[in-house]
Amino acid sequence: MPYWIAVLGGRSHTVVYMVDRTPPMQLTVDWHGSVALVTINRPERRNAVDLPTLKAIREAQIDVVDKSGRAMVITGAAPAFCAGADLSGVHEEEFASALHDVLHAMTTMPIVTMACIDGPALGAGAQIAASCDIRVATATSAIGIPAAKLGLVVNHWTVERLVREFSWPVARAMLLTARLYTGAELAQLGSVHRLGDLSDALSWAKEIAAMAPLTIAGHKLALAVSAADPQVNELVIDARERAWGSNDAIEGRKAFLEKRPPNFMGS
Repeated sequence: MPYWIAVLGGRSHTVVYMVDRTPPMQLTVDWHGSVALVTINRPERRNAVDLPTLKAIREAQIDVVDKSGRAMVITGAAPAFCAGADLSGVHEEEFASALHDVLHAMTTMPIVTMACIDGPALGAGAQIAASCDIRVATATSAIGIPAAKLGLVVNHWTVERLVREFSWPVARAMLLTARLYTGAELAQLGSVHRLGDLSDALSWAKEIAAMAPLTIAGHKLALAVSAADPQVNELVIDARERAWGSNDAIEGRKAFLEKRPPNFMGS
């Protein structure tokens, strides 16, 4: 189980979720009044998330609600928001389940969740960003789902969320061509709500936190009901399982770790 250390100081305090002692993998939660700033702090992995990190994010989500937070901002330590899944530590079924729990919680927490994107938000990073209610990004941030370069298929919930939050054309380009979009491009489409940095995101989150909490909770619940979980077709499930269990998936991960182009064979 993760453990935590609370460091008190000034008007805010920091909770550091130490996911593992060796190597250190950290998630920090800084309180700015009633706004919780959750930072993925694995810069040596470009904030790629593994199973322990996802579990720590989920614990932080629960903790923020339990402590009556009014808004939650999630970001990553420089140089990335989140470069995706840590392929050296992915245990497929358990990882996928933990990631879905984090993504789904972003949409069901009774407070506003905001992604502050500065740098790459790829794969799981793009999924986290899309699952948040609001997105603030720097103009040059890169956002996308490069699963086609790894031989993987994202779950149907993610596909539906990308379509709703980014539009059909953007979702198609991300999923079928592995195209990356800049923060500026997505801002023009309305998928990034504001261009800015962390200070801009926190300033806006504080404004939101001052609004009527029952109104926010009620509107968010109605939005969640309107965007109900998709009815997953058995053919979709089969296609995803075939991709994840394929030789191409093995080749994609191997090529990624070896920093070379993959040689996909369609098997």
